Amino acid sequence: MAEVINLRLARKARQRAEGQAKAAENRAKFGQTKAQRTKTQNEAERALKAIDAHRREDQ
Repeated sequence: MAEVINLRLARKARQRAEGQAKAAENRAKFGQTKAQRTKTQNEAERALKAIDAHRREDQ
C-alpha cells in the first residue's frame, strides 16, 4: 500500500525549496560589493577582447 502524505505539508515544503533557490540566486546576483562587480565585469570584457583578438578573418 502507498504511503499517506499530507498534501499541505508537501506543498509548503515545495514552496520553501523554491524560495531557497530564489534566495540563493539573489545572493549571487545582488550580494556583491561594487568592487567585486566591476572586477567580474572587467574580467568578462577582457575575455571577450582576447577571443576577438584571436579570431581569424578569412572572409
